[in-house]
Amino acid sequence: MATGFVVDQGYGTAHVSTWQAGEPKVSYWFGAKQIKEQQKPVATFRCERCGFLESYAN
Repeated sequence: MATGFVVDQGYGTAHVSTWQAGEPKVSYWFGAKQIKEQQKPVATFRCERCGFLESYAN
């Protein structure tokens, strides 16, 4: 397993969540610093029976 965090992007916009490698480093003006080359889109699957969610960043 690798350390990382899920990035919540945009103000008033909708994007696919991404997983960012490494520890979050806070920027005073822009929130968490991001390195686009180290991001992976997050896919989430839901069990239709119980609603359990499971997320993956391939």
